[in-house]
Amino acid sequence: MRRRAFIGALGGVATWPLAAHAQQPERMRSVGVLIDRPDDLPFVRASVAALRKTLADLGWVEGKNIRIDWRFAAGNPTLFKTYAAELVGLSPDAILAATTPGLTAVREQTRTIPIVFVAVSDPVDQGLVQSLARPGGNITGFTDGDAPVAGKWLQLLKDVAPSITRAAVIFNPGNPAQDLYNRAVEAVAPSLGVAVTLAPVHDDAGIEEAVATQSREPNGSLIVLPSAFNAKHADTIIRAAARHRLPLISAATMTRAGGLVSYWIDGVALYAQAGSYIDRILKGANPADLPVQQPTRYKLIINLKNAKALGLTVPPRMLDLADEVIE
Repeated sequence: MRRRAFIGALGGVATWPLAAHAQQPERMRSVGVLIDRPDDLPFVRASVAALRKTLADLGWVEGKNIRIDWRFAAGNPTLFKTYAAELVGLSPDAILAATTPGLTAVREQTRTIPIVFVAVSDPVDQGLVQSLARPGGNITGFTDGDAPVAGKWLQLLKDVAPSITRAAVIFNPGNPAQDLYNRAVEAVAPSLGVAVTLAPVHDDAGIEEAVATQSREPNGSLIVLPSAFNAKHADTIIRAAARHRLPLISAATMTRAGGLVSYWIDGVALYAQAGSYIDRILKGANPADLPVQQPTRYKLIINLKNAKALGLTVPPRMLDLADEVIE
């Protein structure tokens, strides 16, 4: 009896440290997020919510087992660099970086902290990863499309507004990915009988001037590729296009706000997908082994209200192909 009692007591002593260890609080993990746009945009709010939901669904709750430090660069080149340095200085377990300027800024600060990107075009051509299947290094993520999509944009604009013979590409030269898209538009333009003008802009005044210049001859149009700069200046672009009666192809948010047509991905979904990669990295995955994911579907939106205001009759076949028609 004494021996059994002694063994039982010894077992209790032996298991006590293990039980105490099991009750230790989970280590707080940290993630930095650098978003390219202002934090007050509906798209940004929806993207932040999507990322938070994915992480929460996977067991990561802010304030409990994860801390997220947010930075919103609002398309400002200086802020990209400043915020990238701030986030890296916090020594997070991973960083999420949006768009090429955001990823480039973070990449300049660290080659060791895992980085998950969203909305970066052609990361291989830009030298940001080694390959899509095996990105290598500390970077992986989710692209928003390849440069040839820009050629498709011009084709769609021509399909919806067949009379156009000229197109101005509105872009901010601070984003290196824009060069890839510009070349793609220029490559397809001759086969469509469209003369393309590249219109680099830096502010609202530059946008107004570029749009006014495009309107001085008939059959003009505008191509406004997705970027933080164009999103920030969307109201100026839409108002100028309406005032000068120019058909405009752009991202979904701009089309819903008054543009003519868009063909692009669901940008909010990228943040939800990025949350799954953040989760895997926090659980020990190496970003070098996580393949870069490309879009599998684009959404065609036509603003029929804008078409009528421009005096355009959208071909029925285009309306049949559209995922969304704004009346």
